[in-house]
Amino acid sequence: MQRKHGFTLIELMIVVAIIAILAAIAIPWWGRYTYRARRADGQKLLMQIAQGEERFYTDYNHYPLTAESLGFPSNTPTSEDGYYIAGIANPAASTGQGYVATATPLGPQSNDVCGVLSIDNTGTKIPGPSSTSQNTNGNCW
Repeated sequence: MQRKHGFTLIELMIVVAIIAILAAIAIPWWGRYTYRARRADGQKLLMQIAQGEERFYTDYNHYPLTAESLGFPSNTPTSEDGYYIAGIANPAASTGQGYVATATPLGPQSNDVCGVLSIDNTGTKIPGPSSTSQNTNGNCW
């Protein structure tokens, strides 16, 4: 009698189990990586705003209250890839001598654990109002 070559059902099930274990590890890791990669879009937007604010301050000796004054097409600029929308606030007591720029995540980025990214006129990268404690240790910036 001639023996047929091939795989047994047990061998195939072992391969399927190994692939399932690898996928269970890789998929969450990949998800965290994509959030981190898209976060750079918001960071870039905030840095553009901060640079524009400083250029404006150099010329006029006060910070503007609108993003349009910085050359953005609207007062709520959207990041290049569309994952963040920014806003500029003027601290109540500063009277044009300070600002806080915030980038709020949109769409698929809204589930990011870092939440809102912010930067102020001193260059301090601060956690936003809806972010978790993970933003305070530098993981988000």
